[in-house]
Amino acid sequence: ELSLGAIRHLWAMELFHWNQLKFPKRFEIRSAKGTRSATLIKLITSYIMKKIIQTADAPAPIGPYNQAVLTGNMLFISGQIAIDPENGELRINSIAEETEQVMENLKAILNQANATFENVVKTSIFISDMNNFKSINEVYGRYFKTETAPARETVEVSRLPKSVNVEISMIAVL
Repeated sequence: ELSLGAIRHLWAMELFHWNQLKFPKRFEIRSAKGTRSATLIKLITSYIMKKIIQTADAPAPIGPYNQAVLTGNMLFISGQIAIDPENGELRINSIAEETEQVMENLKAILNQANATFENVVKTSIFISDMNNFKSINEVYGRYFKTETAPARETVEVSRLPKSVNVEISMIAVL
């Protein structure tokens, strides 16, 4: 639990802003001594703390990480590969099928966090062969509106987990 002094310190360092808090509609500050500070500390602590997002509709992590982490209004989604969550098998018959499965995995995680692709502000695409860029981009593009598409980089790498061809991670703002 954060002390009021720690909250003031975060605020002074501009790591935290009061207008970032999402207060409940029926938020009340009681007049009893100490209740106001305790209520604010609980609200701010819940805002700053991280929440693990997990769903059975996307593949379980294959290492010591989580599918996604929500902190404040920021959702950080771990890189997804083309594992079918229903049977744990890779879907890599074609680069289009592989990319489609990756995007569906990301969609499931976004849904679990009550978000959509409209909330995504940044994606990172890692591919094993830049010659697949056009096919990957065609599938990826079906999930976003051009006018609200997120920032993105696409990087060719020498190898990806399980020797897949594409991995995509995302950052979303809720």
